[in-house]
Amino acid sequence: MSDIQVWTLVFVVITFGIYIYIAYASRVSTTSGFYVAGGGIPAPANGAAIAADWMSAASFISMAGIIAFAGNGYAGSVYLMGWTGGYVLLALLLAPYLRKFGKYTIPDFVGDRYSETARLVAVVAAIVVSFVYVAGQMAGVGLVFQRFLGVGTATGVVIGMVIVFFYAVLGGMKGITWTQVAQYTVLIIAYLIPVVAISTQITGIPVPQIAFGEILDELDGLQQDLGFAAYTEAFTQTSMMNMVLITAALMFGTAGLPHVIVRFYTAKSVRAARYSALWALFFIALLYTSAPAVGAFSKLNFIDQIAGTGTDATPGWFNTWRDVGLITVDDVNDNGVIDYGPDTGELVINNDIIVLATPEIAGLPAPVVGLVAAGALAAALSTASGLLLVISSSVANDVYYKRVNPQATEARQLLVGRIAMAGAIVVAGYLGINPPGFVAQVVALAFGLACASFFPILVLGIFWKKTTAMGATAGLAAGLGTTIAYMLWTIDIYGNSEGLWGIPETGFGTIGMIINFVVTIVVSQFTPKPSPVMQELVEEIRYPGKSRLVAAHAEGHLDDVVLEGRSEDPPPGPRAH
Repeated sequence: MSDIQVWTLVFVVITFGIYIYIAYASRVSTTSGFYVAGGGIPAPANGAAIAADWMSAASFISMAGIIAFAGNGYAGSVYLMGWTGGYVLLALLLAPYLRKFGKYTIPDFVGDRYSETARLVAVVAAIVVSFVYVAGQMAGVGLVFQRFLGVGTATGVVIGMVIVFFYAVLGGMKGITWTQVAQYTVLIIAYLIPVVAISTQITGIPVPQIAFGEILDELDGLQQDLGFAAYTEAFTQTSMMNMVLITAALMFGTAGLPHVIVRFYTAKSVRAARYSALWALFFIALLYTSAPAVGAFSKLNFIDQIAGTGTDATPGWFNTWRDVGLITVDDVNDNGVIDYGPDTGELVINNDIIVLATPEIAGLPAPVVGLVAAGALAAALSTASGLLLVISSSVANDVYYKRVNPQATEARQLLVGRIAMAGAIVVAGYLGINPPGFVAQVVALAFGLACASFFPILVLGIFWKKTTAMGATAGLAAGLGTTIAYMLWTIDIYGNSEGLWGIPETGFGTIGMIINFVVTIVVSQFTPKPSPVMQELVEEIRYPGKSRLVAAHAEGHLDDVVLEGRSEDPPPGPRAH
């Protein structure tokens, strides 16, 4: 084994051992502990867990590569703006109100706020979004194992499945939460150490968020010399319309992700939910403000070391990544030199390798490279576990307990939840071995699906008390169905169509969201309104200090509440919950 493989193995064994110990110490025997960690997680810890849950393999592994290599740096900024901006929306529009409403899952909110039919549609949406998202995480796990430990992608994915199975099935949300706090610590240290070292190495400034501005003029010139657009030039690969659509899909999708929203149910109170969002933004910003620097420094070093280099004189790190098939070289003109440019066709780079390869490109020592690999695994596994819990809770709580067997004991509910999670892990592993695209592309599709499905009905469910069950169900089905159909029509491996007006599949979630809003609002005008009690409850969750109906709802006695000054009998027509 090489030094890098040895150090990677050391860090992987240590970190995986920590995760397993935490899971064992946090094991649960109640549904509340399994689904929402008993609602007792402090805000700073919850913020770190949220950050780890959300900063997936796409954030850690792929994002800097997309910024630097998929287009120019400007085009890649959609991921920075969309993924971080969504947390502002989440903190302002959803998190505190959903926490006050209570329950365990997004389908739980949808079912209680609207109807059982809407709950089932929400379950389907949650499972679809989660499986699409988790495919990217398991693919990232396989990528790390393939490169740094010399095992096949399938074997790496299976190892990741076993670890996630242990701590997710044993500890549920409680085990996942405290494991994610440890995983955030690992991933942020692993991300910041190399970028600070490279920043100091290249510019003499140890603050990468400031330092990378020093090299942008040089990088613009180098790219233009090679025939690329300048690194900072706007709208060279992506039109202004698509920049807006993709950014909006990622932003509103972030605010609608079921595995992130459920995190706010684990907070101790509504106030703690707000502070959890604040802490999460801080923890996320540490990585997201560093990612542009990683991209810029990597691109500069890459061009300096590879462009114009003889095909038999490439550095060791380049050869290693080429050997595992993640860099492809084809000397088209047979001149013995790598002609790196937009139209030469001589060099193809997998975007997912950039962060993992950055320490090697910069010549950093083997322990740093091994730490980065462990950080990538932490990012992938932390998000995967949260997504798998969403799938498990949707099946066990929203289908089995709510629809199939309402008399099920807690022990039976936990058993069903664990079986559902085991099944989800197997499916996730298959998708990781056969992913529908590179890591960040798959994840971007999941955000588009969340944007088109959950965000509209959650916002309207909180802020428009007359949103009806039929309206929400129709809007959810229309937004999700249209977006899935468009993605299948346009994504490369399925349809390879140019789509409508050149809108990419990663940006169509915004259109799906608009369709959802319009359908929900229009149908709600012509269908029976929610009961007066539900309308009062919707108003109450928005006002601090009011909690009479919230308490009745939490105890399952909302139907018995009589509103002051109103008839005890509900109006005619179907009930909304």
